[in-house]
Amino acid sequence: MHILDCRQRTRHRTTHPSTSRARTRDRIEREAERLNELIGQLLTLARLESGAEATEKELVNLASLVDEIAADADFEARSRHRAVRLVTSEEYTTTGNAELLRRAIENVVRNAVRYTAEGTAVEIALGGQRTGGDPQAVISIRDHGAGVPEAALADLFRPFYRVADARDRQTGGIGLGLAITERAVRLHGGTVTAANAPDGGLIIEIHLPART
Repeated sequence: MHILDCRQRTRHRTTHPSTSRARTRDRIEREAERLNELIGQLLTLARLESGAEATEKELVNLASLVDEIAADADFEARSRHRAVRLVTSEEYTTTGNAELLRRAIENVVRNAVRYTAEGTAVEIALGGQRTGGDPQAVISIRDHGAGVPEAALADLFRPFYRVADARDRQTGGIGLGLAITERAVRLHGGTVTAANAPDGGLIIEIHLPART
């Protein structure tokens, strides 16, 4: 009776071959997706470095663009018990490549969603300022995560850079999103900065030449 019970427990614990194959297939698919993402981001980064990406220019309504990005990101964030909220949105436009600007802003927003604490909202604000008399649009993206060490802030936009002690490697990032953002914004005559919020979290600001 004892031997029979042991065999039954052993048989119960044994993973069915079809289940094992399904898990292996899922793992392969995930790795393939990550590889495709890496290749795509590397190609984008190479084109940005060569200056070949932002060739077509048009008038871009930043208010509409940021609103669309916030809505899409909020829909995705809800499944992770997080949210994305557009707190202010002033009417600004800029001249550039709309798709490239979308990608640059989305990279920052998705990065913020990845690291903001569960139950919190990523806050996006679109405002403006003047530098030397020239108007600038300022897009601010703030998360409520752990932030990063002050010494690491300047390195956030380097390719493949990740802050292991403050930004968990298990989130799946490969360290290219912010690098792509910085180069895309620079091609549009703008700048990107990062700072820790006084009460926690990271704030990234995108500055672009603009007009009201």
